[in-house]
Amino acid sequence: MERVVITGMGLISPLGNTVEQFWSRLTAGESGISEITSFDTSHFKSKIAAEVRDFDPEGRFGRKEARRMDRFTQFALAAAEDAWAHSGLQRDQIDKERLAVYVGSGVGGIHTLMEQGDVLRTRGPERVSPTLIPMLISNMAAATISIKLGALGPTLSPVTACSIGNTAIGEAFRLIRYGGADCVIAGGSEAAVSEISLASFGNATSLSTCNDEPERASRPFDGKRDGFVIGEGGAIVILESLSHALRRNAVIHGEVIGYGASSDAYHMVATHPEGIGAYQAMKLALREAGIKPEEVDVISAHATSTIIGDRSETLAIKKLFGEAAYRIPVTANKSMTGHTLGAAGGLEAIALIQSLSSGIIPPTINQETPDEVCDLDYVPNIARKGELKIGISNSFGFGGHNAVIALSKYENR
Repeated sequence: MERVVITGMGLISPLGNTVEQFWSRLTAGESGISEITSFDTSHFKSKIAAEVRDFDPEGRFGRKEARRMDRFTQFALAAAEDAWAHSGLQRDQIDKERLAVYVGSGVGGIHTLMEQGDVLRTRGPERVSPTLIPMLISNMAAATISIKLGALGPTLSPVTACSIGNTAIGEAFRLIRYGGADCVIAGGSEAAVSEISLASFGNATSLSTCNDEPERASRPFDGKRDGFVIGEGGAIVILESLSHALRRNAVIHGEVIGYGASSDAYHMVATHPEGIGAYQAMKLALREAGIKPEEVDVISAHATSTIIGDRSETLAIKKLFGEAAYRIPVTANKSMTGHTLGAAGGLEAIALIQSLSSGIIPPTINQETPDEVCDLDYVPNIARKGELKIGISNSFGFGGHNAVIALSKYENR
């Protein structure tokens, strides 16, 4: 079986649109959450989000091309282009039939749908854009990347809600591991900061209403958490077989060593209160990686800042890791990025790769009030240095989808 390494990373995020800026702000404990500026929130319960700033799609792609892509596809393509450039790959270095794209989105082109819905109601059916459907469907991010980069291998758009990024990376890992591709462009993208999303999540009482202090609203594991903060972005990694990466003398940033997936089989939107599915996915990822629980040096938690979700993940960690759970640092990036839904797994994978290579664990900010169940080491408020070799990243989604990837620092062995 092939070893699978990470050779490129790219992202568009609430903390910046380069890996360097994202990582700098993440380790500094800076929040990307603020009052929503893209629409009027005066009639909404929650008025805050982690929005992408300083992203100019027309400047990047040209006006004509940008207008043919929904915002989620724009994020995905920009992140993929940056990841491709970061990897140093050249078109003539790769067999395009063995270049795949595994990129998903949970909501897809919701901005286009809402815009064209207004056109239908106000101007009639003859004025609805013929590009509505190709801009709306969630596979279009993967398709656009495939077209742009000439990837002729498998193109897959997993839809596993908020675990999409990890599902994409995990399935891409296996495709390469078992010889189905030399290289996969993998990750997720989401642009769901919209009026209808905010209304629906708000009416479900899922969102934080800490509107007066947006930067303090997302507080995973904290005793005063009151819901998640919606975010947006896109994050892509380039995965290659080790043999392919070595043949072209690529710079290797890390290695994917395991993947686990499971279902809660419990509820459409609620996490299993005992974290059964999360436990199973983590266990499977470690089993495939061939490592013991006590060998894990850091855990990147899903941790959205909901009461039940954070507790169930903590219980799952305790069940799998036993006493070691209390000495393994657990970090929650969403305390700063908000919950970027289908983009979350990709963003957190990049953060974990950066952690393993630098020996720095980003903090979980807004840790002020203890929770009797959430009593692990969440790296409160300040980044920490340590000897890091292996980490796992958790992603869980509506419907009970669970996906966990195990990453390691690259070693030439």
